Amino acid sequence: MFGLTQAFGALYLASLLLQAGSTLLMTYLALRLTADGAAAFWGGALMAANALGMVLGGRVGQWMIQRVGHIRTYGASAGLVCVGVLLHGYGESLGLWLLLRALVGMAMMCQLIVLESWLNECAGSEQRGKALGLYMVSVYVGMILGQLALGFHPGLGIQVLLSVVIAFALSQVPVALTRSVHPAPLQSEAVDLRIFLRRIPQSLVTVLSAGMLNGGFFGLAAIYASRQGLSPSEVGQFMALVIGAGLLAQLPLGWLSDRLPRAALIRAIAVLLALASLPLALYQGLPFVTLLLFGAGGGFLQFCLYPLGVALANDNVEANLRVSLAGLLLATFGIGACIGPLVAGFLMERFGTPSLYYFSSACAALLALAVSQRRVHGTHLQEDAPLQHQATPNGIACATLAAVVEAHLPPSEQAEAGGRKPPGEPAPGYPGLAD
Repeated sequence: MFGLTQAFGALYLASLLLQAGSTLLMTYLALRLTADGAAAFWGGALMAANALGMVLGGRVGQWMIQRVGHIRTYGASAGLVCVGVLLHGYGESLGLWLLLRALVGMAMMCQLIVLESWLNECAGSEQRGKALGLYMVSVYVGMILGQLALGFHPGLGIQVLLSVVIAFALSQVPVALTRSVHPAPLQSEAVDLRIFLRRIPQSLVTVLSAGMLNGGFFGLAAIYASRQGLSPSEVGQFMALVIGAGLLAQLPLGWLSDRLPRAALIRAIAVLLALASLPLALYQGLPFVTLLLFGAGGGFLQFCLYPLGVALANDNVEANLRVSLAGLLLATFGIGACIGPLVAGFLMERFGTPSLYYFSSACAALLALAVSQRRVHGTHLQEDAPLQHQATPNGIACATLAAVVEAHLPPSEQAEAGGRKPPGEPAPGYPGLAD
């Protein structure tokens, strides 16, 4: 474990700083809208714009890496993020903010593709599970710290935006100075939708639902909490605890997922989530501690859906199709993250603040009806399906390309990624920081 931390510590630190800056910005903008009296719909629209930018960033990032390499792509994207964040302070036009959220989302996805493709390719096959586990922890810890940072800025002034920029700017330092082996350019493949629609419809429904739920949460939960009378610091604590519960859930989830039928587990979690969301919808003005407990219970369940949907999909897809599968799952999650906050924001503005959790309960209930173990025939079940579970994207602020790397590497590079080239050894001809 220490060896992995030493080899990939720069990438883990960069991921932590990225997520801290991203979630701090997300919650800050939601609270600013609430303070300015804007409709909840606009909070959802900002989240949808961010998710749309990230979907587009998946293609832009691959194109940039193929043209200029990983480090230059990361540096250019970080510059765009910092500019986009600072421009939020130049005006409060919702149209401007929508454009900036899309820009920041696109650039941040480019950064995440750099980090995750780098980590996936350079970690040996015998190390990949632990390496990705540490990466998942860094992602969740970053999201938690980003929410807790609101406690240092109760006034919601320009200092919050400056803190976000500092986090993104600092994330460039470990990437620029790392001496880890530079990965090869990404190889893209066309997505054959017909194969996936036939084989994994329940996985796609699960991932779409997870996108709607998580997009609604990251875009609107801060507005919900603020309208319960919480201060910005308490809102940050509420968000941090929900995310922390999601991290905690990954420990039993991996154990259960390898021992129980995955479709049945998805249905059970969806039913529990539908029930767990109702108290937050039915009862308003709950004491702070009670609100935290109910929120954590929902987060514990909600953040399980995406990993299970991905695992179920990989169970039924050959290795050579998993690059295309990863792209499709991310796009599906992104579409959900666009739809969810828009619908939930409209419902909140039309029917009141509790509608966010009525929406969550309805999404979970529909997912429970759509997924059934009896519909899993096992015709295309793969014995070599990856076992490690993937972190739930932060409104798809986590590309999560694990489980597809060896499928797109040629045999010679698979051998190198499998451990023949030590992670800490400089690449051949490594000239300082050149990529």
